[in-house]
Amino acid sequence: MRILFAGGGTAGHINPAVAIANYIADKESSQIAFVGVEEGLEAELIPRLGYDLSLIKIHGFERKLNFQNFKNLFELPKSIHDSKKIIKKFNPDIVIGTGGYVAGPVLFAAAKLGIPTLIHESNAYPGVTTKILSKYVDTVALGSKAAEPYIKSAKHIIYSGNPVRPSILSTSEFEARRVLKLDERPFIVFFGGSMGAKDFNKTVVDWISGVIKDNKYQIMMGTGKYFQYDDVIERFKNNGIDLKKYRSVRVSEYIYDMNVVMSAADLVVCRAGASTLSELTALGKPSILVPSPYVTANHQEHNARAIEKEGGARVILENEFTAEVLNKNIESLVSSKEKLKNMRRAAKSVGTTAATEEIYREAKRLLKNN
Repeated sequence: MRILFAGGGTAGHINPAVAIANYIADKESSQIAFVGVEEGLEAELIPRLGYDLSLIKIHGFERKLNFQNFKNLFELPKSIHDSKKIIKKFNPDIVIGTGGYVAGPVLFAAAKLGIPTLIHESNAYPGVTTKILSKYVDTVALGSKAAEPYIKSAKHIIYSGNPVRPSILSTSEFEARRVLKLDERPFIVFFGGSMGAKDFNKTVVDWISGVIKDNKYQIMMGTGKYFQYDDVIERFKNNGIDLKKYRSVRVSEYIYDMNVVMSAADLVVCRAGASTLSELTALGKPSILVPSPYVTANHQEHNARAIEKEGGARVILENEFTAEVLNKNIESLVSSKEKLKNMRRAAKSVGTTAATEEIYREAKRLLKNN
């Protein structure tokens, strides 16, 4: 089985593709390759995982009329042409997309070449790429049933849930804490997304700066890439904090061993991207969610509220996200083992671990019918 994956830019598009790829690789003999863009996170992550990566040149369209969008428009024909060359060279049995602008030209090209195609949409409100591709691809797999009304032109729709990387599920909490050399103090994990979130990071740094000397918590912070790390370190210095003096606080640009870190966490404070929430709920991890206000149709808040409604998370909107508010919520949760236990149970109740299996089954169906 030869599968070409297209999806990238951020971890939210890459991780579902990796989850599906790893699942298929475990199920049967396969040849797997990816298509991405040079400036996307996939350019670093995919080679680390041992998969081949081909690059095309394409940029996402901004939601306003500007010169950059006109430039992007002229990239489309070449990106489709380059995608066709990659497809013909790799000769895939099926092409699977997981969103992001890179999926557009690749799946469009595959569909025009008569190759079976499937795109997975993780959010409750579909992205522009999924909306456009839905009329060309063979199957649209949805992470949320709420997305269905927005893709009425789709040929075939399945509800799969959102893929979770097998590695996320394979590490026990006990083993994860041993690997990270944690003690009995609460371990709190912060990350604002793979690319970082400036305002989110500022609040987290200010909260850490206020509690770090008490040594009550063990903390891991992923700042995000593209200059966020330097800004975070500078803010700590401006707050009078020398991180080298505090071994219980770890700050890095990107959390590469997220399977270990998330498994060990007592509490996670993060954005509310669909991929992240899928992993949190699959593990049953209590969380404080700060939805990004800069996304289409405010879909992150919709994602977060669904988990909050079941009791698995607390939601703090970005305009209310201050060090004081964060401290109040963290203190309220970690001071009560019963609250955390109930949140774990509630988060787990809305999680799914079968999405990769559903997508694999659909891929096999498409191949059989082709």
